Amino acid sequence: MRLLRWLLNCFNPVGRGDAFLAGLACVRILVVAKVVYGLVMLAGRWVFEPGDPLGHWIGRGVSVPFFSLGLLVVLLLPLPWRYLVKRLLLMALTLWAATLVAFFVIQAAPGDFTSQYRLNPQFSEETLQEMVRKYGFDRPVIEQYARWLWRVVAYQDFGVSTKYTDVPVFKVLRTRMLATFELSGVSLVLIWAFSVPIGVYSAIKQYSIGDKVLSVLAFIGMSLPTFFVAFLLLYFATTLKIIGHVHRLVIPVAVLTISSLAGMMRLMRGNMLEVKRAQYVTTARAKGLSERQVIYKHMLRNAVNPMVTIFGYQLSGLLSGAALTEAVLNYPGLGRLILDAVLAQDLYLVMASMVMGTSLLLIGNLIADLMLVVVDPRIQVQ
Repeated sequence: MRLLRWLLNCFNPVGRGDAFLAGLACVRILVVAKVVYGLVMLAGRWVFEPGDPLGHWIGRGVSVPFFSLGLLVVLLLPLPWRYLVKRLLLMALTLWAATLVAFFVIQAAPGDFTSQYRLNPQFSEETLQEMVRKYGFDRPVIEQYARWLWRVVAYQDFGVSTKYTDVPVFKVLRTRMLATFELSGVSLVLIWAFSVPIGVYSAIKQYSIGDKVLSVLAFIGMSLPTFFVAFLLLYFATTLKIIGHVHRLVIPVAVLTISSLAGMMRLMRGNMLEVKRAQYVTTARAKGLSERQVIYKHMLRNAVNPMVTIFGYQLSGLLSGAALTEAVLNYPGLGRLILDAVLAQDLYLVMASMVMGTSLLLIGNLIADLMLVVVDPRIQVQ
């Protein structure tokens, strides 16, 4: 009984004893247990069963514990409910508008997916017309969009690929999705892990030798094109005969990190210099606070706000930001797949990738706004 009371108090942040909040605490406990069980099962499948269980679940359409994780976040965190509901409704409307515009723009392009087969003598005109009728492209554009939208909303079915004949879109995407997430995710962690401390150091040691050296390196990194950095690192790796796994992951990660680290470091340095001259920093020093407290408690917390805002846009770049790097380094990621789909006018594959990119952008902006509230208590959501 004491254990149950302790759990109810832990999962009830309001601290009241009425029946509704006690029931809500019980629901939270059940959701936590379900999520922990789902994660344990996922880890067990990943370790003991061959293959990729996450990709297997996505390809088979079996439920992944994303809903439980989302419900856990909603139940456990003291979030601004009214603001979240408005933002979620606005996100849904924005996503619908993006799909509507993208669908009609792709359809307005000259030609269709049969253009790649017309030069092949094995495909007659009757065969091509049959393929058009099979995929429903002989109907009016508004009817095609309505059918596609209904399948997405009702059945989470984004259609089949026309380039990879009759293969479901997500089965095509899952083969490249984890590779791109691995590449961009590692790069994103490294960019933030190095840009923030380097920017803080350059601002605190302004005009020192270290600051000048880092500034020169940052300007060089910002001026070099991504493809040139990729060719340069690939040349050194080939010369030193260290291709193997280094060519597969380390070189693409280095290219993406170098391309973005310089700009992020300069942004962090500029923010710190702007905050450094603020009146409250002078007041904090006058109160006798140590330099470490002034830097990390007062200056850094205010200088990091623009960086948090950029995080929302960087999250959407997980899908599209690595496209050029993947093409140059022959990395099997989503970037090359989406580029080939656009060239082949694979409508459903392009639409699925667009929905994923737009969703990540909207979710990233929402996370960035909520993180700003956590980082800076002066910011309030309304």
